[in-house]
Amino acid sequence: MATPTLVSGSKSTRSTIALKMLMAVSGLIFIGFLLAHMYGNLKVFAGHDAFNTYAEHLRTIGEPMLPHAGLLWILRVGLIAALVVHVFSAIALTRRAHHARTTKYVVKKNKGSSLSSRTMRWGGLAIFLFLIWHLLNFTIVKINPSNGTTGGHDPYALAVDSFGVWWITVIYLLALVAVGFHLHHGVWSACQTLGFTNAASSRNRAKDAGLVVAIVIAGGFALVPLSVLFGIVK
Repeated sequence: MATPTLVSGSKSTRSTIALKMLMAVSGLIFIGFLLAHMYGNLKVFAGHDAFNTYAEHLRTIGEPMLPHAGLLWILRVGLIAALVVHVFSAIALTRRAHHARTTKYVVKKNKGSSLSSRTMRWGGLAIFLFLIWHLLNFTIVKINPSNGTTGGHDPYALAVDSFGVWWITVIYLLALVAVGFHLHHGVWSACQTLGFTNAASSRNRAKDAGLVVAIVIAGGFALVPLSVLFGIVK
């Protein structure tokens, strides 16, 4: 009678490890995307023509082997797949953790946990909702809040006009706070899952890495809206 239980538990453990690995890998994919996206955003400091030229260049990479914007669509499909994997794994792991823990254990654990770890679920949901709004604003519909128009082919003007509206900048900055917290704990968790935190020194380095990644990405993205809001970029 003991053998089936052992096998069942072993399968469950392997499944949990696999889900954590999927979360870690998909999370690293998003970090790579965020760094590349942040680099592109910072092109706004080079001026109108440089920023728009860069945006158009992204659509022509790979031509004529790929159709116009072909590489962008490949990247988009890949990111959507990574997002589905990340969210599915997070939900599955959350359900398992909920069933496995007692109320007493949860309270005890939360007392020693960091703010970034306690806000992972709600922060992730906030980031997901912001992502939908962000895509509508800058990619899918391209809503210019300054004049109420949609569409258009001037990414620089769209960015400057959007961040010139104070409440849009506030929403953007609040989302970046959520991103920062998510990255802070997410990098540490990914390092742990991938086996990079076996020693005490490596655990400390993983925590430092999470903090650095969070500050660099959240801070880098915040430079553009703040510069527009305060009139540095016009």
